[in-house]
Amino acid sequence: QVQLVESGGGLVQAGGSLRLSCTASGSIFSINAMRWYRQAPGKQRELVATITSGDSTNYADSVKGRFTISRDNAKNTVYLQMNSLKPEDTAVYYCNVLAIASSLSRMQRIYWGQGTQVTVSS
Repeated sequence: QVQLVESGGGLVQAGGSLRLSCTASGSIFSINAMRWYRQAPGKQRELVATITSGDSTNYADSVKGRFTISRDNAKNTVYLQMNSLKPEDTAVYYCNVLAIASSLSRMQRIYWGQGTQVTVSS
């Protein structure tokens, strides 16, 4: 079992910054990729950023140049630094991890965090 705990959400004014954290715990053999998604009310889930085990990163066009995803392998933690926030960034942000819990099976599974609310006021 792998559990994800997110933190760092809150209320900020447009132009402000927030740093989200997501820490994986439990039985973990390896983490292959970590992602941040977001979902605003009435809208579909959107992939925001991805970081692989090789530290390759990808971003949604809407956040390029403003958001930075990073990871601390020793802590099994992924971060999302969000700068120059806009009202349209308002959403629940979810951590998503592709991980292997068993060294025997080597089976990858997807795990989700509980979500953290980010609200950007105009």
